[in-house]
This record gives sequence, structure tokens and C-alpha cells, in this order.
Amino acid sequence: MGTGFPTKCATNTLPEDPAHKQKLYGRRKGPKPSARQVFLRDTLLPTLALKLEAGRDPRTYFPAAVDDVWLEIGFGAGEHLLAQTRAHGTVGLIGAEAYQTGTDKLLSKLEDNDHARIRLFEGDGRDIIKALPDASLGRFFLLFPDPWPKVRHHKRRFVQMDILDELARVLKPGAELRVASDDAGYVAWSLERLCAHPAYRWTATGPQDWKTRPADWPPTRYEQKALHGPPAFLRFVKTAKIGS
Repeated sequence: MGTGFPTKCATNTLPEDPAHKQKLYGRRKGPKPSARQVFLRDTLLPTLALKLEAGRDPRTYFPAAVDDVWLEIGFGAGEHLLAQTRAHGTVGLIGAEAYQTGTDKLLSKLEDNDHARIRLFEGDGRDIIKALPDASLGRFFLLFPDPWPKVRHHKRRFVQMDILDELARVLKPGAELRVASDDAGYVAWSLERLCAHPAYRWTATGPQDWKTRPADWPPTRYEQKALHGPPAFLRFVKTAKIGS
């Protein structure tokens, strides 16, 4: 990836994206799970599965006392989700992943002391956002989502103006939104929409701020593959109020 992206958001507007109510993910099942994965799915997953209730304070989904709740949509095999859980002892992590193999892999990595601060959702992450009360999330992660490269599939991309509206509602003032991608087209798409949205401020002051993964941003296996090119790491802050 070159250095053609700006280091500051331009002042611009963007029309709303077309309606994209269809699913934002592809297949849900992968290779046949191992016997241990089947066992963990039958025994452990039911205790960690997020049972959504509209308007419920997300801190109450966890048996452990947590000061804040972070959400990762599309956690893959769970490396980043688990690392963040272990690095932040007072934060509860909600992870959404539609691909069952990803959930199976994460379950196999968990230790007993991880269970109290992780909740998992196998389905459309938009449903979580819709159910959350206002200003209830301290951080949001969207790491290496499906870029849906064909133009006719762009409406399936997660970063859309209406979703950013909903995220602006549930993020606390000062909360951080992190997006990573190794697809230059998706990075440009995300920047265009995030920069056009009045609720978000890009934190980058120079190219190294998006070309280098921050120290508190654990790597994922997908990032290490870098299938489409060098990754970009975008960090936006929810402003205190719209237009601030």
C-alpha cells in the first residue's frame, strides 16, 4: 500500500449508502470440527453465548464486575479478542463472529479465568449494536472485514453511513473506533465515510500513524498473512457531541 491516503479528514459530505439489509458475511460453516471443538461448543459456548436484551446495560452481561465494555465484530479466530481481554482486567469483551469455525477456534484457546469477561455472539453484529443503549461502549473493533471487492457487493461492506450512525449512538464520548484492513479499496472506502461523519475524528497526524500497528493493538493471524497488501490501522475517536 502506498502513502496516497490523507493524514487528515477533509471537510466533505457523503450521501447515504444504498440500503444493505442483506447479510454482510458469506458462508457460516467451514471444515468439520474436531471432537474437542464439538465438546466445547456443546458445553462451554452456552455459558458464554450473549443473550441480547434491547436496552440492557452491557456490563450486566458479565458475571465479573467490569468498568467498561468493548465490542469486536468479526473476531476471526479470536486472537485479538482474547489478547485484549487478558490485557485489560476490568473490561468486558463482546465478540461477534458469523463463521462457526472462528468461534470453535476461540473456544479452544480460552482458559477458565477468561470466561467471566467474554461474551460471544454467533450472528449479525448489527443486532448487538441495535440492542445496546446509548453511550454504552468504550471501544469498537472492526479488524480485517470481508472487503467485498466487487462493486455490486459494496453494499455488503460493514462500514456504511447508517451503521456509523448507530455506532455513534452507542459509543461513549471519547470512545475509540478501530478499523484495520489490508485491502486498499476498503481502507479508502472506510476513510471516506468516517471522515464524512461528524461524530468521528481521525487521530492520525502522519502516515506512520496508520501504517504502523499501535503497541496496544494485538496482531491477528489474518494480519500476518496480509493477503491483499500492507495493512492500514485506522483509529477514530467519538467526539463529545455531533459536530464538535
